[in-house]
Amino acid sequence: MLFRSQQKHLYEEVFYVLSGHGTVVVEDANGKSHSFEWGPKSLFALPLNAPYRFFNGSGKERARIASTNNMCAMIKMMRNEQFIFDNPYKFPEREGKEGYFAGEGDVVPTHGGRKMWETNFIPDLSSFKLNQWNARGAGSANMVFMLAEGTMHAHVSEMSVGTYKKAHRHGPDFHVCITSGHGYSIFWHEGEDLKRYDWHEGCVFAPTNMIWHQHFNTSREPVRYLATAFGSSRYPFSDEKRRIKLGVDVSVKKGGAQIEYTDQDPRVHRMFLDELKKNGVNCRMGEFLDERLLLGERV
Repeated sequence: MLFRSQQKHLYEEVFYVLSGHGTVVVEDANGKSHSFEWGPKSLFALPLNAPYRFFNGSGKERARIASTNNMCAMIKMMRNEQFIFDNPYKFPEREGKEGYFAGEGDVVPTHGGRKMWETNFIPDLSSFKLNQWNARGAGSANMVFMLAEGTMHAHVSEMSVGTYKKAHRHGPDFHVCITSGHGYSIFWHEGEDLKRYDWHEGCVFAPTNMIWHQHFNTSREPVRYLATAFGSSRYPFSDEKRRIKLGVDVSVKKGGAQIEYTDQDPRVHRMFLDELKKNGVNCRMGEFLDERLLLGERV
């Protein structure tokens, strides 16, 4: 078994396991050790400045873990690495309940009457139960996570077969990782033409600042993706982040950050139908609204 040396730090970090299996051992403010086993598609965060160590469960295969963190911002603000990496201060309020290290959690309210899952560890994002959120797209489902009482944001969204999300925009620091399925996204700035990018499981992309973008499922299975960023639902950190979160499923006509289906460019739906035909997948958008509206036709 291989392991990394113990470390702790005054920056927040969210981990997503791409491949491999192993264990992490974390020490709480009272010196008690907690451990949990992670594998592909596990998601977790550790309490701020808590000592921890990673163990690779295999002696032959490597483990690959992606990290989203605010290390650069903290180092630039403090300009003292010893303060960041060798600080004795403890944050017991960040640890959560005992079961949070074992995959247990609590459903808690967030903005707009929605719910989020509070925990430190999600064993498998592919099987985690999501909540329906048709306001963001036909047949869409979602869950926002509150991890280790932190300011790092993470959520998982799902597009059902034969559907796509509504276009929206936000700040520049959201990183999107496709965790299952394949499809494409389109991006455009005001007054510019549509740009298309195809993706599949394992692809990662980050929409640039306030660029319009829209995601499409062209596979025969539901598509899931993980999005991470700075500014959680409980602690959005800035007023701009708070406004974006409150307007994520609100029409731009009402001051939000979303384009409704009936207001989108008719080319969007035509492109989607062409791609579904190539993949032998039936369109299900008509189950949620009149498809003629998506094609710009009069009803």
